[in-house]
Amino acid sequence: MYCILVAGMPASGKSTIAGRISKSLGIPMLSKDSIKEVLFDDLGFHSRAEKVQLGVAAMHILYYAAAQLMKAGKPFVLENNFEDASVPGILELLEAYHYTAVTVRLTGDPEVIYRRFAARDLSDTRHRGHVVNDCYPEPPGAPRENPTRKSYEQFLDDIATRGYTRFQANGPVLEVDVTDLSSLDDSQLMDALRALL
Repeated sequence: MYCILVAGMPASGKSTIAGRISKSLGIPMLSKDSIKEVLFDDLGFHSRAEKVQLGVAAMHILYYAAAQLMKAGKPFVLENNFEDASVPGILELLEAYHYTAVTVRLTGDPEVIYRRFAARDLSDTRHRGHVVNDCYPEPPGAPRENPTRKSYEQFLDDIATRGYTRFQANGPVLEVDVTDLSSLDDSQLMDALRALL
């Protein structure tokens, strides 16, 4: 059986692409960020350390849910900021349930994607739990915290150090250029993906 892992640098469009794949194939999609948002809303946090712990919990829930789908022999899409540190955990899961993962790795012009990254946290559609670091929900009347901006050089260093653009599990890789998400041809993407499946 197979699953599809959608990986790539921050703000490359992982959630968008994973959702399109899920809809086209008619299979479930699990997202770590979506789980984190539920935890942020239900539990909140009062420090950067607590926020990080909720992220760790979200990863455990993500892998637990994936394992349940694997036990049932179901295909699915998993979306996450997969990086070098993710490889041992995902390989252990895949091997335990005899799954092959096709990695859809989103690539593109890092300068363009950095601009999306820099603008994303300023958007009203971005969940505030991702934006603030000290306290969520924010106290009534508190000034809206503006996120600390990484420089372009820091963004590139993170990509190189953490391995967002080299992640691969135990199966083939489909690289997708997401420099311009609006021009991405869904039918072409799905044809290429189905050929690998």
